[in-house]
Amino acid sequence: MILTHFSDNDLYKFSVMLAIQRLYPRAVVRYEFMNRGNTSFPEGFVEKLAKEIKHMEKLKMTKKEKEFITKRCYFFDPAFIDFLEGYQYDSSEVRITQINGTLKILIEGYWYRTVLWEVPLMALISELYFKMTGIKPVNVIEKAVEKAEILKRIQADHSDFGTRRRFSFEVHDKVVGTLKKYAGKYFKGTSNVYLAMKYKTTPIGTMPHEWFMFHGALYGYQSATMKALEAWVEVYQGSLGITLTDTYTTDVFLKSFNLKQAKLFDGVRWDSGDALKFIDKTIGFYEQNRIDPLSKTIVFSDSLNTDQVRQIKEYVAGRIHDAYGIGTYFTNDVGAKPLNMVIKLTNVKMNENSEWQYAVKLSDTPGKHTGNLHEIELSKETLNISENSRE
Repeated sequence: MILTHFSDNDLYKFSVMLAIQRLYPRAVVRYEFMNRGNTSFPEGFVEKLAKEIKHMEKLKMTKKEKEFITKRCYFFDPAFIDFLEGYQYDSSEVRITQINGTLKILIEGYWYRTVLWEVPLMALISELYFKMTGIKPVNVIEKAVEKAEILKRIQADHSDFGTRRRFSFEVHDKVVGTLKKYAGKYFKGTSNVYLAMKYKTTPIGTMPHEWFMFHGALYGYQSATMKALEAWVEVYQGSLGITLTDTYTTDVFLKSFNLKQAKLFDGVRWDSGDALKFIDKTIGFYEQNRIDPLSKTIVFSDSLNTDQVRQIKEYVAGRIHDAYGIGTYFTNDVGAKPLNMVIKLTNVKMNENSEWQYAVKLSDTPGKHTGNLHEIELSKETLNISENSRE
């Protein structure tokens, strides 16, 4: 079996799970697999994937995992950690079909349960694809050492964000171990909770786009940012304080990011669009609100490589604290073409008896939006977003 550890998942899935349980325990959602790269999956893929998904029902939190999460994830309360200890995946929440090379996946159920599927399921799809196509990784350690030494040399604080599209667990494991060994103090941790435990480093992560998407679907796009941030603060009281900005574009976000929130949150995460323009825009926002940018952080996380990190770091030049979350470039730069795929929230309802509502995600990259096309246009109209004005 491919997945053998319950905590082989990203921290942000657990953090949003707690927030959902606390505030929206009856919410029901749908997620869909989106094959952006139009990958053709080999014959029999769906049968093997179904077996792997069924096996996930046997994954249980170990005593060692519980001790680590209790110690390092101080923002999780004991009741939630006990819940995780008893949590069991339910394969009936996942429906998969394959017609020729086309893979379809739909996840549906209570949000507080189904939220954990996204990351390990994508990791499964990726690893199983490379197993079935006979592709072997090359130069795993050598490339990881080179990247670690470059990032150390340019003094770039960085973390591994590569669980979802990794080549395999084995490659991921080797990469994190190599980064920890060779990057020194500039390696800050990994989003993967199990590997953070194994390598005695920090589990990294805060909130996902789906948190904003849920609030936008149920409370309206103009209220989404305010409602999502206030709800997060209600649960975490200032912990896990790096927020995404691009769910409905950064321009819209900054109009709703009030002084209280700007002071409380430790910083923001860049995940689409032009990084250099984002830096200027973010620093300008803090300065306009009489907040010292050097007291805040930008986490850069959109398809980064070491050349892009160097360019961004030179541009930042001590104007604001910068950190880098690097994903596929760490965990799937081994001679294979990584799968271009996502699993996104598509529909939500507050409880079992409510009507389904569309959930959409916009972006700071024009045209790179996710969700029902009519609903995307409605959200852009509601928020007065013009693609041409942002290009």
